[in-house]
Amino acid sequence: MMKSFYSLFIFLLIVSAGHAQDKKFKVHTIAFYNLENLFDTKNDPKINDEEWLETGAQHWTDEKYKKKLSNLAKVISQIGTGENANSPTVIGVSEVENRGVLEDLIKEPLLADKGYGIVHYDSPDRRGIDVGFLYQKKYFKPTSSKNIPLYIYDKDKARVVTKEANKEADAAAKSGDADELAGVTINVDNTGRVFTRDQLLVTGMLEGEEISFIVNHWPSRAGGEKRSSPYREAAGALNRKIIDSLYKINPNAKVITMGDLNDGPYNNSLKKELRTKAHKEDTKAGDVFNPMEEMANKGMGTLAYRDAWDIFDQMIMTEPLIRKDYTSLRFWKAGIFNKTFITQPTGQYKGYPLRNTNGNPGFSDHFPVYLYLIKQM
Repeated sequence: MMKSFYSLFIFLLIVSAGHAQDKKFKVHTIAFYNLENLFDTKNDPKINDEEWLETGAQHWTDEKYKKKLSNLAKVISQIGTGENANSPTVIGVSEVENRGVLEDLIKEPLLADKGYGIVHYDSPDRRGIDVGFLYQKKYFKPTSSKNIPLYIYDKDKARVVTKEANKEADAAAKSGDADELAGVTINVDNTGRVFTRDQLLVTGMLEGEEISFIVNHWPSRAGGEKRSSPYREAAGALNRKIIDSLYKINPNAKVITMGDLNDGPYNNSLKKELRTKAHKEDTKAGDVFNPMEEMANKGMGTLAYRDAWDIFDQMIMTEPLIRKDYTSLRFWKAGIFNKTFITQPTGQYKGYPLRNTNGNPGFSDHFPVYLYLIKQM
């Protein structure tokens, strides 16, 4: 087995270097990136975006917005290029205000020649942040897409959310104080529904094969991890329902679910509801495999809080993608993109993701994640 894997590794390096050998593989990078508050500078009266105006708390100007776009484009253009010269064929994103910011992003000079297309739907999240899907049109051809809402309720805290209540919740969320957050319920209406991001399902053709992607941004930990866990467990259950539906249509369905799950690979939302497997050998027909769990066990992370690292940004796949016949699209390996230029260089948070601070545009408070799909030519 080790000899076979080593041979595959050599073949892939040869392909990425452009040399001809006995076997050649096509390589596609699939990625996910939380873009951390990618807001434009225009006031949208339908959402709570006042913080991201020139007169708002972030003093968000056109110049800052353009710098943020440039920063993100630099990252996206390099994700996965260690083994594949091309930028991601597909990239799921979260924390985007609207379709317009994605249109601006793919026009950035570092991405403009890639020919990215966009799939986006507005979500009911109070702040107006959505998930989105970018794809290189010359490689991936979408055949269908759908935004699937997550219905969760908190009857005990049902109330009409006013601007004052929103401000209270936002102040508590920024403080990071679990005790303060425990007394605040955000994004809830008078029916008790907790509004959060939809799960975005996109199906299409890649290398002549059907493959589906689910882009996620599961409910936050506002109110504390324990109190908010049922919301993410509901998100995991919905994700599993979508995957099972695709499996029912096609027992060999190739599905990659990815996103900022606000839980680690070991939490109930993944282990009990999505029912992920940590090892390929344990992943049977109908199962889903999570390569990020082994990374988490090694202490790796995509974000840090109080010097504790965790992997909230994950890429998970159905069993047909880990089979050993490489004449069809298969998973090779996954990684975390944590290059030096997107990390804090000094100070208390040295090594953390280099995020927006005090209204100054950074990159993100999350590192992107990615995986490679390969297919023998």
